[in-house]
Amino acid sequence: MTDPNIFDPEWEVDYRDQPVRMRGVRVGAAAGAQQLGASLYEVEPGGAVAPYHLHHANEELAVVLSGEPLLRTPEGSRRLSPGAVVAFVPGADGAHRLSNPGPDTVRVLLISTMNFPEIAEHVTTGTMMAMTGPAEGKVFPAGADRDFLELYQQAIERDAEGDDPAAAPAQD
Repeated sequence: MTDPNIFDPEWEVDYRDQPVRMRGVRVGAAAGAQQLGASLYEVEPGGAVAPYHLHHANEELAVVLSGEPLLRTPEGSRRLSPGAVVAFVPGADGAHRLSNPGPDTVRVLLISTMNFPEIAEHVTTGTMMAMTGPAEGKVFPAGADRDFLELYQQAIERDAEGDDPAAAPAQD
């Protein structure tokens, strides 16, 4: 097994077309980490690591390796310099987006706790992601949500339709 190297990465994803313009690799998983995630991103001018989002269960830490990415948070936007370290706490206060308005390519290492299940929310679109593991789960676009009690009641009613009283042994 080869140890991953952030200076000579073997990219897992390559989305260099607009609007993403980024490549990435999960170096933490490749190194065998189970409770910490570490992902390396290389973002070309005009690209972004992810949409403006927040996590409800996980904390993240960004380390700028090269270039000057633009960081958007609830406090506004600012450029980061190489070597900058920024934390994103769970919840609305930790909402963030890292993008690259240019002119040079940016490299960022994102480190995070790996608590699952996790809910991530794309703030701008209202999309919610229920994550059951790394890159696993379900995505719920804005407007697709339904009332919890309504769905709960429907599930009980559907389960009752499948109950066969003759098949169940009597219990005292």
